[in-house]
Amino acid sequence: MLSAIKGSFIIAQTPFDERGAVDLASIDSLTEFYLGHGADGFVVLGVSGEGGKLTPEEAQQVSGRFIARAQGKPVIVGVSNPSTAQLALLAKQAMDQGASGVMIAPPGGLRTEVELLGYFATVFGMIGDVPTVLQDFPGSTGVWMSVPSILKLVESHAQIQVVKEEDLPSLEKITQLRAGGGRRVAILTGNNGLYLPQEMGRGIDGPMAGFSHPEMLSGVYRLFTQGREDEAHDLFDRYLPLLNYEAQGFWGVAARKEVMRRRGAIRHATMRMPGPKLSAIHMGEIDRLLRNLERTLAARR
Repeated sequence: MLSAIKGSFIIAQTPFDERGAVDLASIDSLTEFYLGHGADGFVVLGVSGEGGKLTPEEAQQVSGRFIARAQGKPVIVGVSNPSTAQLALLAKQAMDQGASGVMIAPPGGLRTEVELLGYFATVFGMIGDVPTVLQDFPGSTGVWMSVPSILKLVESHAQIQVVKEEDLPSLEKITQLRAGGGRRVAILTGNNGLYLPQEMGRGIDGPMAGFSHPEMLSGVYRLFTQGREDEAHDLFDRYLPLLNYEAQGFWGVAARKEVMRRRGAIRHATMRMPGPKLSAIHMGEIDRLLRNLERTLAARR
């Protein structure tokens, strides 16, 4: 059951080699990197994981490799797709590989609550009882889901066991969802982790985000759950300049991959096309951010 999950769930990057081919060996090292820095679970083939740039065969390869290397930790596979037939196929393949569940966001073009409820009724009629993370990310999908609509979906479909809340402003929406009553589901949040301490204070069950220093995400979660809120905020603040730099859409993902390459997590920082390529200016900015972070961390030891 995903409804009881909590902790730091990492939005995993998809590593590519210098030619843009999937780098399976780097998936192995990347998974070890995430686990070594406190990951409680994984989400693969998400938006920032470049899932939309993979062929169906590559998507299966990537998800299967992460699942095999996750040491029993939950792996959730992003299967959002404009085609409900393709979505259903991806969901079946993920669960057959041993995924703990799937993540689904509404497709662009839905404009009314009737359309939204009808879409998910169709999807769940096709995929059956697959545990699902409902992704509320209008910045990517263009579909805005109100709190009453989300609560209706939760009550109508037992498959929805987690809400990934990354609408902005996220804080009020989290509070409203928690106050909405009905069946309790886990709430995890994304938005690059930019509001993690405040979201923890609003009652989320952990981050579902990507960052080149996942030890910050897991550290803030653990300090908060231990009642050490001031320390959690202090830890977060040390990493905030770099975290903010990585929040630049796919440019930020490119920077994240470069930092993780430098940390030995992956062999190459390649983004699959269409995607940005970092310039010498970007590299200089990253150099400065990492130097400043190193000084800040050293001063707090």
